[in-house]
Amino acid sequence: MDRKEYLKTDYKNLKVIKTEILFTPLLIIFPLIIAGSLISDWYLRGYVQGNSSAFEGELILGIIILIGNILFDIPFIKSLTHYKRK
Repeated sequence: MDRKEYLKTDYKNLKVIKTEILFTPLLIIFPLIIAGSLISDWYLRGYVQGNSSAFEGELILGIIILIGNILFDIPFIKSLTHYKRK
């Protein structure tokens, strides 16, 4: 059987990279905004008013989102810059 290739591999990879570059600001900025708003809400409504135990869930969730985003973003940005250099 003759195997046909409908999309060339280079074009397919290029399309994926363009999509990743297009959504990079959303993947980086949106979780940082959410984490920042959760942590600031804990600080303003909980810590400042002396009722931080009621808002500890927001603090923990904000920290988890922030750390997870940082751990994901660093290799992601390195791979994009490495691919651009080629």
